[in-house]
Amino acid sequence: MNEAIPVIRDVDQGTARLLPDIDRERAWLLTVDGAPQSYVDLDHPEYLEFEYARRLGHVVDCAAGPGEPLDVVHLGGGALTLPRYVAALRPGSRQDVVEADRGLLALVGEHLPLPPGPGITVHALDARAWLDGRPAASADLLIADVFGGSRVPAHLTSVEYARSAARVLRTGGVYAANLADGAPFGFLRTQLATFREVFTEVALIAEPSVLRGRRFGNAVLVASDAGLDIAALSRRTASDAFPARVEHGASLARFTGPARPVTDAEAVASPEPPDGAFSIG
Repeated sequence: MNEAIPVIRDVDQGTARLLPDIDRERAWLLTVDGAPQSYVDLDHPEYLEFEYARRLGHVVDCAAGPGEPLDVVHLGGGALTLPRYVAALRPGSRQDVVEADRGLLALVGEHLPLPPGPGITVHALDARAWLDGRPAASADLLIADVFGGSRVPAHLTSVEYARSAARVLRTGGVYAANLADGAPFGFLRTQLATFREVFTEVALIAEPSVLRGRRFGNAVLVASDAGLDIAALSRRTASDAFPARVEHGASLARFTGPARPVTDAEAVASPEPPDGAFSIG
């Protein structure tokens, strides 16, 4: 981009704005209907501004040895923050990004283009439909960051969806999802129960203030059919500017409580955030 001025455009799911960061050259914030969606520094794709993105980045970092390429599926594209991060730190990775909002993809492609040859393929499709048609055992890492407005769509919260994700992952593969909830955590607890129904190990990364019910916020669910490196994840999340905890095992079972898995027939979207929870300005 040659001029650092805001870009405003109607996309499929609302009004998107690209806002330049006055403190970082060629860095941009993407919002849709006032809610922050992505932050990208085109010159430094390894920089992750949002706390939840950093936590997803920690999952990427712990998924394999430093610099080792991975086959990664991203459900939800936004401004392609995490795909750029993977391409920068794990060159040679093959990545598929699935984003249903064609207008948003066009905006990002025009104003925040990917560098040549990043190994990233973008699919303008519904995330669940694409995943259900994906070959088995074809990905090492699956990252879900899909929001319809400010809510996770219902069809990406069920046992059937979790089984589809598990089918696509190779043995030892890792699933990570950005979720959002607040006390009494009806949605978050059912998600934990749902993924425990399918995966042998599940963990949750969130700030203590969110887990204690003091505010509505993001939480990252991590799941695998093999052991997760909880110690490494805990060290990384504890060293962030806004430290988070990694709940797993007995403490996570206590948090989940009597919540039960949900099927496609009964799944609901994540709750609407309170006014001001994620908006800017």
